[in-house]
Order: sequence, then structure tokens, then C-alpha cells
Amino acid sequence: MSDQTKAAPSSNPTVVDDPYKRLEIILNPNGSLTRNPNRFPNTSAIPDLDPTVPVLSKDITINQTTHTWARVFLPRQKPLGRNKFPLIVYYHAGGFIHCSAASTIFHVFCSNMAVELQAIVVSVDYRLAPEHRLPAAYDDAIEALLWIKTTQEEWLTQYANFTTCFVMGSSSGGNIAYHAGIRVAEEADGLRPWKIRGLILHQPFFGGSVKVESELRLVNDPVLPPGVGDLMWELALPIGADRDHEYCNPTTTKGTSLMEKLAAVGWKVLVTGCDGDPLIDRQVELVKSMEEKGVKVVSHFRMGDHHGVDIMQPDKANALFLVLKDFIASATSVTL
Repeated sequence: MSDQTKAAPSSNPTVVDDPYKRLEIILNPNGSLTRNPNRFPNTSAIPDLDPTVPVLSKDITINQTTHTWARVFLPRQKPLGRNKFPLIVYYHAGGFIHCSAASTIFHVFCSNMAVELQAIVVSVDYRLAPEHRLPAAYDDAIEALLWIKTTQEEWLTQYANFTTCFVMGSSSGGNIAYHAGIRVAEEADGLRPWKIRGLILHQPFFGGSVKVESELRLVNDPVLPPGVGDLMWELALPIGADRDHEYCNPTTTKGTSLMEKLAAVGWKVLVTGCDGDPLIDRQVELVKSMEEKGVKVVSHFRMGDHHGVDIMQPDKANALFLVLKDFIASATSVTL
């Protein structure tokens, strides 16, 4: 796949005219954002016992002070041959600045994932930038993992297999899953009796100070042009941090040293992507760096498509879920 991303840059590259307009946001004098409330509609949880609903869902508060919460998705039918479901902790996309666990696109994605993978999905709602710059989202991600360990929430205590847990995120959520995984790896023994088996980085959002070939080639990408990504990082990174900060660029010297924590704990890592995504070269390089550090990493890179395609198109999501099934099966077959 890395060779497939070596296409020549556009002969007539342009920069997105107004990334604020593209993102439908206004930066206020106090540093907050005014977001178009209609851009990402929400869907309410479905906690009732209507027999026609294949997946139940409900919202649970994690921290009343920070207003963080999670939406739990429970398949109605128990998994064949088992009494409990694997557990997937999921962090949504949105460039760190948009969306929530209630956003319809992620509600639908997580509902379908719960059915297709026969798993309980805990979709975490974390604080957004720039009102809460990184590492706030990472802190919320870690708090959610620790909350799962101690919660008495019935859907989890009765139906989740805490020895088969995966930490997953899409795009910026993949970035969060990665950094949360690194941080919690240092305390893996303290998470017992529940056990993380692996990380799933779905089209993870990373960057760097120098543009890579896929970003130059896809400078006019209609979904995530590099200019829009640049603005997201400008709003999300700590003030004064450049694009090679380890939050953004995991392949710097400091970033790769953090990977050693994943190698030490022995979790498997899956990185997915497609070559129609400007981020593909970043993702390929991430896999190479993890391999060099001894991380048990596998990748699934495909031709065509675009950033976020699995969230936007159900047929693509179903293909992704097949990949996830294989990864989960391989990761759970290894005794940690």
C-alpha cells in the first residue's frame, strides 16, 4: 500500500479557501467555537424493550463535573454459545472539535457494530476543543476506561466479558484510542480483572509539520483536505505546540519512544485506512514505526474510498466489521 500512495502531487494544488466555512464553525473572541447545530443531528438512546429493536442503548453519566458520559449499546440476542459479549470502548470522530456520542452517524455506526460483532459497545462522549484542548480528550478517555472497571451498571456487569475488551476510535477518535492506550498500558495490571486485548485505530487522525505525499496528492480532497486538518490541529493542540508534538505526530523521536509501552504490554493493534484518504501515508508510517518498536501491529489498507467512508456508507461499514471480527478473534486467541 505504501507504494500505492506514491502518486505524484497534483500539478495544480490549491488550498481550501475557508476551512472555517467548510467546518461550519466561527471562532469567538474568547476562544470558543460557535458550531452549526444542524450539521450533525443527534439521535436519542433507545433503552426500551421493544422486541423489534435489535440493539438497546442508554446514556450513563461518567463525570458530572466535566459533563462526560457514555452511550452503551447492548445487542438484544445473546452471543451464540456464550453467556457474555466482548466489550468495545469506542471514541467518535469529529476532528476533536465536532460531534458527540449522540450524533446520529455514530449512533447508527455503533448500533450496527454491536449487532455485527455481537459485542457491547461503550461509546464515550469526551470534551471538545478548543474549549478543552488536548490532552482533555485523552483524560476523559482514560477516565472512561477506569469507570468501566468500577461501574455497577447492570448492562456491563451482567452482559460484558471483561476479559475480552478492545479500545477503538475513528479518525480523531482513533488518535484518542491510541494515546489512551499508551497511557493505560502503564497501568494494565491495575485494570484487572478486566483485560484489554487490543487497540483498533480506524482511519486514525495524525499529522506533522511537513506535508507527506498523500496530503499533497489529495490537497483538494472533498472530505478532509489538508487545510481543514491543519485548522483542526490548530484548535486542538495545546497552545504553542507545533504539528510535530507527540499528540499529532507519533513518529517523532518522542512519539516512537511512547510506542515501547504498547510493545511491553503485548496488546495487538489494528490500523485501518484507504488510499483515497489524505492521511493514508501517516497511517502507513505509523504501522512501520510500531513494527520497528516491536508492537504486535496488523494493518488493513484498501484502494480507493475516502476518509470516514465506513461511517457514511453502511455497506463499507459491513466490510470493516468483517475485518474487525477477524482481528478480535485473533487477539482473543492469545493469552495475555
